[in-house]
Amino acid sequence: MRYLLDVNALIAYGFRRHDFHDQVGAWIRSRKGDRFLTCSITELGFVRVLGNVRTYGMDVAHAKSLLQELKAWKALPLEFITDGNDISVLPAWVKSPAQATDGHLLQLASANGAVLATLDEGIPGAYLIP
Repeated sequence: MRYLLDVNALIAYGFRRHDFHDQVGAWIRSRKGDRFLTCSITELGFVRVLGNVRTYGMDVAHAKSLLQELKAWKALPLEFITDGNDISVLPAWVKSPAQATDGHLLQLASANGAVLATLDEGIPGAYLIP
């Protein structure tokens, strides 16, 4: 199985002090043989959120470095997928601006033979990480 990690799952996996780090890490380790993906949106979200010095104690350069290390980790490297989807494939259930990125990531995962993996219960069709 291929899983596109959404922003919250990627942050939880990569940031050891995140409340859900252990949960996401345990789930990923339990999925032997599965592949885990990132994309431009999830990578930029990772850097945008964690690169906030006041909240997370790191700047953009540190957040970028952390993500690059995570992607290169030999035990479980993250694979990058390109994004060829435009606004025309946004799901019909997207009704608010807050749902737009979720809908886009869901369709991007599907277009790449993957499932969107998230900690967010509000994304129809996504896999909720237990």
